[in-house]
Amino acid sequence: MTDSILILDFGSQVTQLIARRVRESGVYCEIFPYNTEISRLEDFNANGIILSGGPASVLYDDTPRAPEFVFNSGLPLLGICYGQQTMCAQLGGRVESSAHREFGRAEVKIIEDCEIFSSAWNVGSTEQVWMSHGDRVIELPEGFKVFAFSEGAPFAVIGNETRKYYGTMFHPEVIQTTHGKELLSSFVLEVCGCLGNWTMAGFRNQSIDSIRKQVGESKVICGLSGGVDSSVTAKLIHEAIGHQLTCVFVDHGLLREGEAEEVVNLFNSHYNIPLIHVDASKLFLDSLKDISDPEIKRRTIGALFVEVFEKEAKQLKDVDFLAQGTLYPDVIESVSFTGGPSVTIKSHHNVGGLPERMNLELLEPLRELFKDEVRILGRELGLPEVLVDRHPFPGPGLAIRMPGEVNLEKVKILRAADKIYIEEIRNSGLYNEIWQAFAVLLPVRTVGVMGDARTYDNVCALRAVTSTDGMTADYYPFAHDFLAKVSTRIINEVQGINRVTYDITSKPPGTIEWE
Repeated sequence: MTDSILILDFGSQVTQLIARRVRESGVYCEIFPYNTEISRLEDFNANGIILSGGPASVLYDDTPRAPEFVFNSGLPLLGICYGQQTMCAQLGGRVESSAHREFGRAEVKIIEDCEIFSSAWNVGSTEQVWMSHGDRVIELPEGFKVFAFSEGAPFAVIGNETRKYYGTMFHPEVIQTTHGKELLSSFVLEVCGCLGNWTMAGFRNQSIDSIRKQVGESKVICGLSGGVDSSVTAKLIHEAIGHQLTCVFVDHGLLREGEAEEVVNLFNSHYNIPLIHVDASKLFLDSLKDISDPEIKRRTIGALFVEVFEKEAKQLKDVDFLAQGTLYPDVIESVSFTGGPSVTIKSHHNVGGLPERMNLELLEPLRELFKDEVRILGRELGLPEVLVDRHPFPGPGLAIRMPGEVNLEKVKILRAADKIYIEEIRNSGLYNEIWQAFAVLLPVRTVGVMGDARTYDNVCALRAVTSTDGMTADYYPFAHDFLAKVSTRIINEVQGINRVTYDITSKPPGTIEWE
C-alpha cells in the first residue's frame, strides 16, 4: 500500500505547489477542497494532513474552517499560513488582524529545534521565507510552542510535538522560501512516517493494470494533439490494450513548423499505433475569420475541435471510451474550489465531462499527474526526448499568440519567426534550460528602413521563461549576442516583420497559468 498525504485546499493560488513538493519527496498526495465530504477524506487513508493557505480571514464566522475529522483523525497535521491560523483558532488560540502585514520575502529566526526542521534549519540561524498574510496568530492553543519568529509574525513556526501538529506562517512550498522543500519533506517523511517509495515506474504498472480493468475488451478513441500530455496518454494506453486504441489527430493548422508531420510519423510509422489524421486547417482558419477576442478564439477552436473529432468518432464502430491527456492541475483548476478565475483560464481543457450525445466514457490515465511527472512517465514509456522535453504549447496554438484577427498570412509569418527562435535556442544548447519559449506576432506595425527602402511591417515579440513547475516563472536572461543573432535572422528571413522585441516580464507566485 502506497503512503499518502491529504492536502485540504482553502483557496491558495499555490496549493498545487504543496502537492508538487510532497511528491518530490517520493510520497503520493492529493488535494481536496476543505468542504469535501468526510467519507471521501476517510477513504483516502492518509498518513498525514496539510492545511493550505487561502485568501480568507478566520476573524469572520462565514470563512472556511478545517472539518473536525482533521483533529479527530489522530494524524500528523501541518497548517500553512491560513491553515495555521484556522488550526490555532479552532484549537483555542487567537488570531488578529495585524498592522505588521508581511508580503514577499522575509527572514525568520530559529529559536528552538523541532521535528519538521531539516539539517538546513539550525537553531540561531535565519532563513529566507515567503510571507503572504495580513492576519497573524497572537496566542497559541494549549500544548503549542514557538520554534521560529519573524518581524511581523511572532509565531512563524509553531508546533505541538505530542500531537504532531505544526504550523508555518510562511509558504514553504514556493521556491522563494530557501529550504521550504526540505521542511515539507521532513514533515511527510519524519513526522508522518512515509517511506518515500512512490515512483513513476510503479505508477506506470499500476496505470496499465487499471486501464485494462476499466476498458476490458472495449475500444478506445484518443484525441491526439502532438503535445506531451496526449502523446504520453496514447503510448500508455497502447501498452495496456494495444490495437483496441485508435488515435485521431485533428490538425487545426495552428501548430508549429513540422509538428503535424512529426506526430503522424511517430505514431503511425514508428510506434504502429492506429492513427487517423484529419487536416482541418482551412475549416479552422475560416471559422476564426474576423474574431479578435482571445477567449472567443479559444471557445471557437475548442467547439470546432469537438465537432470535427465527433464526426470522426462516429465512423468508428464499437467505441466505448474517449481518452484524453487531462492533468492534475487541469482537474484542480477547473473545479475552481473558491470561485476564482481558473474555470475561464482552463477553458481549452475538457475536464468537465463530454457532450452527452457522444455517449462515451472518459479515460484519463494522467489526471493524477503534474506536467513534469508526465515527462518522467514519457521516458519510462520510451518516448523520444525531443517529444518528452517539448515546451508546453496551448491547445489553441498560434491563434492565441497573435493578438487580433487570425489569418493564413499571419500564421505563416508567426510560424516562420517561431521556427527561427526555437532553432537558435536549440543550436545554443539552451532548450532544456528553458521551461517555455515562443514568438508572438503583436497587433502593431512600425515604420522601418531596410536597405534603401522604407518598410511598414509587423512587430514580433519573443518570450522565454524558466520554471521548475510552471506555477512560478521568471524570464530567461539571454545574452545580448543571442538576441541580436535571433533578431537579425527573423528580420532578414521572415518577410512581414521589421522589428523584434524581447519580453522580460516574470510570473510571480500566485498567478495560475503562463502562455
